[in-house]
Amino acid sequence: MKRIILFLLAIVSCLGMKAEDGSRLWLRYDKVQKAQVSGPECLAAEELRNYYNGDKATLVIDPTIANDEGYRISGSTVSAKTEMGLLYGAYALLRGEQGASAPYYKLRILNHWDNLDSSIERGYAGLSIFWALEDPKTRRNSDLWKPKPINTGLIKEYARANASIGINGTVLNNVNASPKMLSALYLNKVKEIADILRPYGIKVYLSVNFASPMSIPAKGFNGGKPVKTADPLNPQVKAWWKAKAKEIYALIPDFGGFLVKANSEGQPGPFDYNRTHADGANTLADAVKPFGGIVMWRSFVYGAAHKGEDRVKQAVSEFKDLDGQFRDNVILQSKNGPLDFQPREPYAPIFDTMKKTKQMAELQITQEYLGQSRHLVYLAPMWREFFGFVEPSRLVGIAGVSNIGLDKNWCGHHFSQANWYAFGRLAWNPELTSEEIANEWLRQTFNSESLNSQLLNMMLRSREACVDYMMPIGLHHIFAFDQHYGPEPNGFIARYPIEWCPVYYHKANNDSIGFDRTHTGSNATAQYREPYCTLYDDINTCPERYLLWFHRVPWTYRLKSGRTVYEEMQYRYGRGVKEVEDFIRIWNEAKPFIDEQRWQETDARLQHQLENARQWQKVCLDYFGSFNKK
Repeated sequence: MKRIILFLLAIVSCLGMKAEDGSRLWLRYDKVQKAQVSGPECLAAEELRNYYNGDKATLVIDPTIANDEGYRISGSTVSAKTEMGLLYGAYALLRGEQGASAPYYKLRILNHWDNLDSSIERGYAGLSIFWALEDPKTRRNSDLWKPKPINTGLIKEYARANASIGINGTVLNNVNASPKMLSALYLNKVKEIADILRPYGIKVYLSVNFASPMSIPAKGFNGGKPVKTADPLNPQVKAWWKAKAKEIYALIPDFGGFLVKANSEGQPGPFDYNRTHADGANTLADAVKPFGGIVMWRSFVYGAAHKGEDRVKQAVSEFKDLDGQFRDNVILQSKNGPLDFQPREPYAPIFDTMKKTKQMAELQITQEYLGQSRHLVYLAPMWREFFGFVEPSRLVGIAGVSNIGLDKNWCGHHFSQANWYAFGRLAWNPELTSEEIANEWLRQTFNSESLNSQLLNMMLRSREACVDYMMPIGLHHIFAFDQHYGPEPNGFIARYPIEWCPVYYHKANNDSIGFDRTHTGSNATAQYREPYCTLYDDINTCPERYLLWFHRVPWTYRLKSGRTVYEEMQYRYGRGVKEVEDFIRIWNEAKPFIDEQRWQETDARLQHQLENARQWQKVCLDYFGSFNKK
C-alpha cells in the first residue's frame, strides 16, 4: 500500500513539474503578487508583494528592537529597527519562521578567490560573476586587460540570495591579489558592484597585494607615481595607503576594508622589510580607520621563515608574540584547522593563543579538498564540529571562501548550494544544528516533504563518508599535487618544498605510519589549551579520528575496534564507498519527485563520486598495503 501511495504521489508531482537548472537556488518562490503589504515602501515590501502567499503582510519599524539587523515576526507582521532588519525578516517569513531573531556576528562575509582575468582559484563552478575581460585573448598580458561591463542583473540576484541568508559582506577578489585591483579602472568597477549590493545590506571589501604601493598610483599623491618600497614603516608608504583609502572611500563611502594574505606562498609582506605582521596590518588599519574600515589579516602562513618546522605549528609560532600589538580595527582571520581545509582536522590552536587580538574564522565553502563540485558533501557537520571546540563568542565574525561561479546553478553541484546556504545561516546563528539547516534548505530547494527525510539522512552522513573514503583515522593531505583532487599518497617532487608533498604528512614506512606531533615529536600538541593538550598528546586518550594526525604508530597497533591500523583503513575505505552506493540508491528513489534536469545532473555527479571513492579506496589501500605486507 505504501508503494502505491508513493507512486500516485509521484504521478501527481510530475504532472506539474518543469525542468529546472537550479539558478533560483533556494529562492524558488512563484511570483504570486498576491499580498497587500502595508508599512514602509522598501525592498522588504517588494519581496513580500511579489512572493508572499498570504493576503496581507505588515511591516513595522520598531525602535525598541535592540539589534539594527534583527527582526520579530508575529503572524504576517514583521517588525524591525531598520529597513535592513525588515528585509531579513521578510525572507524569514517567506521560509516560514516566527518569533524574534538577530545575527550573532556583525561580520558575515564571503571571500571570493576571483581573479581579474575571470578565473577563480579553487573555483569549481565556472568563471567569475564579477570579473571578465572584454577580450579573453589578452589574458596572458595583464597590460592589455580591459574589464567587461558588470552584469547588473546577475549581481542583483547574487545580492538577493546572500541577503536571504543574512550574509552582509563580500570580498570581491582573490587573496593572491593583483595590484591592479587598486587601480582607478578597477575601483570604478568596484563602485558599480557596491551600488548594486548596498540596498541588500552587503558591503564590499577587497583583497590587496601588500606591494601595491610599488606599482599602482594613489590619487592626489606623489604626482601620480608609485613609491619605491612597500616597507610599512616608511612614511611615504603610510601616506600612499592613506591616499588610496581616501580615493576608495570617495567612490564607496561604506567600503568595508581590506583582506590581506602576506608572506605566505610567495606573497609579499612585511617580512620582506624585516617588519612584523603587526607593523604591516597596522599601517593599513590606520589608513582605513578614519572611514570606519577594518583590516582582516590572514594567519595562513608557512614557508621559508619556518624551515624545518611542522607546518601545522607555523601560524602560532609566527603570531603568538604579536598578541595585543594590533590596532583595534585589525582582525586576525584563521582557517578552522591548522593545516588547510582538510576533510577532517583538529581545530586551529591559534584560536587558543591570541587572547588580546580580535579573531574571525575562515571556513571553506568551495570543497577544495572534499571532492570539489563533483562530490555531494554537506559541510555544516564539519563546521558544527569546529564550533564544538571554539566558542562562537571568541570570534567577531566568520568568513567563507565562496563556491560561486557562472554555472547556471551557481555552484557546479546542486547540493553544493546547501553549503553556501549553511554558511550564511551559521554566520547568523552558530547554534543552529546541521539538521535544522539542511531541513530548511531541502524544503525550499526541492519542495517535497515526501522525500526530505531520506535526502536529509544522506546529507547528514555525507561528510563522514567523505572522510572515510579519502583520509580516515587522521590521515591528511594525501591529495594529488596542485589540483587537490583524487589520491596521491606517494606524492613527492624533489623540487617542491617538502610540506607540499603528501609523503611528509603520513611518513609511512615498513614499520609504522603517522606524524608524531606529541612531546616526543614536533610538540604541536603543546599549542592547544587543556584538556586538549594532554588529551591529544596521549595515544590512549587521543580520539581515533585524529590518531595519525598526532601519533606515529606501528602497523600492528590495534584500535578500539580490535582491528590493526591497516585493517581499520580497509574497513573505513570500504564503509565510505558503501555510503556513496547508498546515496545513489536514495537518489534513485527520489527520482519521481525531482524535475528531470536536476535529477539527471545530480545523478551524474553521484556516479562520478562513486567512481572516485573507489579510486581512493584502491590507490590508498594498495599503497599503504605495500608497507603493511613488508
